[in-house]
Amino acid sequence: MAVNELQKDGICRILLAEDDEDMRRFLVKALQKAGYDVVSFSNGAEAFERLKEEPFTLLLTDIVMPEMDGIELARRAAELDPDLKIMFITGFAAVALNPDNQAPKDAKVLSKPFHLRDLVQEVERLLEA
Repeated sequence: MAVNELQKDGICRILLAEDDEDMRRFLVKALQKAGYDVVSFSNGAEAFERLKEEPFTLLLTDIVMPEMDGIELARRAAELDPDLKIMFITGFAAVALNPDNQAPKDAKVLSKPFHLRDLVQEVERLLEA
């Protein structure tokens, strides 16, 4: 099932990659409360393995993580599924915005710290685009 089929069914599935356990728990809770189906991982390598198994609507990823950073994860994910929407959550926005890093050009960047309400609003905006 491709991303556009997921959206037609009204199912918005989010793959979250965040190495900070507390942050990951808060993000999952906020997104689930907003009605999203969220699957989370503590690093990019595990998240990518899951992405190869099933489709997601949105990849929400930190940039600085062990094993595979968020930019590499996003680049590989976009190759696997060009329709996948991508959002970076990071304290290092300049890294994500650097054109030399080859991050997917349509990716959205949300800088830490942010309020969970802002995250949910940005996710909604990106999914509606």
